Amino acid sequence: MTKKFIEALQKFQPGFGLDLDKIQIESLAGYYRLVQKNNPLLHLVAPCSEEEFAVRHILESLTLLEFLPPVAKFADVGTGAGLPSIPCLLVREDLRGVLIESKLKKADFLQEVLTKCNLENRTDIINRQFEEISRTDFSYVMCRALDKFIVKLPKLLKWSKDCNLLFFGGNGLRDELQKNRVKFQAKLMPMSEQRYLFIGKS
Repeated sequence: MTKKFIEALQKFQPGFGLDLDKIQIESLAGYYRLVQKNNPLLHLVAPCSEEEFAVRHILESLTLLEFLPPVAKFADVGTGAGLPSIPCLLVREDLRGVLIESKLKKADFLQEVLTKCNLENRTDIINRQFEEISRTDFSYVMCRALDKFIVKLPKLLKWSKDCNLLFFGGNGLRDELQKNRVKFQAKLMPMSEQRYLFIGKS
């Protein structure tokens, strides 16, 4: 079931500046299998081919690693299926994360992922809206597919004060970041014409 997924990781990872070893690839394949198993019921990600999942969901998520220093701790807001955080945690054993997901069934799925992927000791799940959570000791805030991302951006920026920001989005998000006077750089995703990683400071 994961042959094409693994082949796509191996084929396209150089374009993302990655060099994943066999163990890392098998860990990512295990995570992919969990998503596929639960996706029909939970709608974790839009239906897509194994190759598209490998590129768009896994390799794009791993572009964050360039901007996460050793032993960094991050919050992944509106993580859903665990993207972009789970791939990063699987590949880098020094990272620690707080996964924020308001939907209970998705939070339960994430707990299953942590258990089966041996990530429980480095990762916490918070089943609430980010606005309801007191900030902890993380210094990076990442976000890839938060519902109504642009509408919630001002609140998210206030909540993330003094944190490093790692946000995925398109030109609409770029415009909103500029309106909110956020200083950032934009990294165009490989194999894409309109998806960016915005790296900034709140």
